[in-house]
Amino acid sequence: MSGPDERVRGDVAQSEADGRVREGMAPIEAATRPREGGARNGDGESTTGRTIVQRLAEFAATARDRGVGAELRGDAARRVLDVLGNSLAAQRTPAAASVRSLIEEWSGRPRATALGLPDRHPEASAALLNGTLAHALDFDDTHLPSVLHPSASVVPAALAVAEGAGASGAALLDAVAVGVEITVRLGMAGYDEQLGNSVFFERGLHATAICGALGGAAAAAMLSGLDTDGIAHAIGIAASMGSGLLEANRTGGTVKRVHCGWAAHAAVTAADLARHGLTGPPTVIEGRFGLLQAFCGDQAVPSAITDGLGAHWELPGVFFKPYPCNHFTHAGIDAALRLRARGVTAADVTSLILGAPTPVLRTIGEPTAAKRRPESGYHAAFSGPYTVAAALLGGGGLGLFHEDFTDDAARDPDRLALAAKVECVPDAHCDEIFPHQFPAVLTAELRDGRSYTERVNANRGGPGNPLSADELATKFRMNAAGVLPPGRAEDISEIVYGLADLLDLDKLLGLLRKT
Repeated sequence: MSGPDERVRGDVAQSEADGRVREGMAPIEAATRPREGGARNGDGESTTGRTIVQRLAEFAATARDRGVGAELRGDAARRVLDVLGNSLAAQRTPAAASVRSLIEEWSGRPRATALGLPDRHPEASAALLNGTLAHALDFDDTHLPSVLHPSASVVPAALAVAEGAGASGAALLDAVAVGVEITVRLGMAGYDEQLGNSVFFERGLHATAICGALGGAAAAAMLSGLDTDGIAHAIGIAASMGSGLLEANRTGGTVKRVHCGWAAHAAVTAADLARHGLTGPPTVIEGRFGLLQAFCGDQAVPSAITDGLGAHWELPGVFFKPYPCNHFTHAGIDAALRLRARGVTAADVTSLILGAPTPVLRTIGEPTAAKRRPESGYHAAFSGPYTVAAALLGGGGLGLFHEDFTDDAARDPDRLALAAKVECVPDAHCDEIFPHQFPAVLTAELRDGRSYTERVNANRGGPGNPLSADELATKFRMNAAGVLPPGRAEDISEIVYGLADLLDLDKLLGLLRKT
């Protein structure tokens, strides 16, 4: 190992500066969004005509009628492939087994593929299982700064309804694009700039599931052929169904793995109810007792939902995950991998200081004892100390992979011994960047008195530090390994990337049912 006693390496911060906006439109910077959009009455409702849910429904109907364009369809296809890979890898998780057993007890018309099962199931049942699988391993994509995972709810809902309706691949991709866009815009309405964090998150609410139910409902309604009013009703109905608490991140329980499954189930159910005549309130988003006031109170930013809607797309800036663990841990993993590449070994280390944004520490650093010694592989995925230790010792895949988050791996004495040397602390520079990125700085103090520091400001997998096409393909192949027979992963990848030209989804879903 060579080099100076201390060296700091930085990345380009601020993913928004990358300008990852499609269709030639100018980006809308979160920092310049107004606190409110349009005139509002005393109950916080618009006085300028159309309500927010009506504008979202018009956006969805227009996208269905005109298509979202080749570039956005290509991005949506990558989301579909990523969700399918993550779902295949999660087949053996306990949460998946629980949901699989449940839906096999339910009855209904068998119209949609439930991954890992040979027979079709009702669309809502398939969406419940597939959404659970998509989120079960914490390998799903992430939008910043809303801090939510949009595709894990939207794609399963859209796939189930598309299959049942006999929709084309292009229709599926348009619905996925719109559903993801609505999900993240709803999440952004809960981002408080002064707080520097999601109000949903601060209140212990899982915005991924809450907002995902509404975005998924929009996608499901589009594919069900509902008109603009019907799409608005589906979103309005789903707003009464989306839910999820984050306490399992802190103290345990497997229920969080089902959150996206329940959101997808709610999305499909909401669209079906709207199709059968149930209606939602027109002010379901901004009203006095609407979603934003109920979940975020006066800190909500309604304008974030509709500013530039249809012109600026958040979709291309959603981050793909290189590691199957909580996204807050990723920059620490990247820093540990850099230290490993520089020759730092566990035997050299006397202490590791992991600096992170202050709000992040509640998830990856507290309670200290539990994070240094996670009770299971699942809890290890939310541990800063464990993930840093595992990366420094060397893991699988693109740096860490599923084998690094088994219960046996979480009990590995070498990893636990190194994790016990990790101290998680707030870092002022990380606070300045968060939540537009989830940065970290890692300092290794060595036995010979030297120290090495690695600072990671731009997360791997996002616009400022993207995964290559080869890395995304590697992720899918490794996710599918051991689940699909040889060669099947390549066949599925080829079909997914060609979805825009397919008349139906039969070939793709037939391959997925034969797992």
